[in-house]
Amino acid sequence: MNRRIFAAALALSLAAFFAPRFAYAEDHLGEAITHTKQAISEGKAGKAEALTMHAEEALKHAKASEAEKPNEHTKQGVSHLEMAIDHGKQKHADIGTKHAEEALTHLEAAKK
Repeated sequence: MNRRIFAAALALSLAAFFAPRFAYAEDHLGEAITHTKQAISEGKAGKAEALTMHAEEALKHAKASEAEKPNEHTKQGVSHLEMAIDHGKQKHADIGTKHAEEALTHLEAAKK
């Protein structure tokens, strides 16, 4: 009887310990999409620095998503985000925006 109680208590404490981690798992792909949309918005406004900042955040989340669940669309999205960042750093908001839009297309396809 004591073993059963001990086993049940151990199981409940392990479940309580690990449950919050599963409940608060980040949706990296969703975050990447959100930041990519913000990068596009800033790029269309001609704000290359803000485009770069949001594209860098999107890139972090896209890479994390790729690490969790590899996908060809996510890989392509990462590639276009990197190009958007490069062009944003060169103050080419228009070209950076086009790459961010292409990244968004791929990230949204990966979400499906």
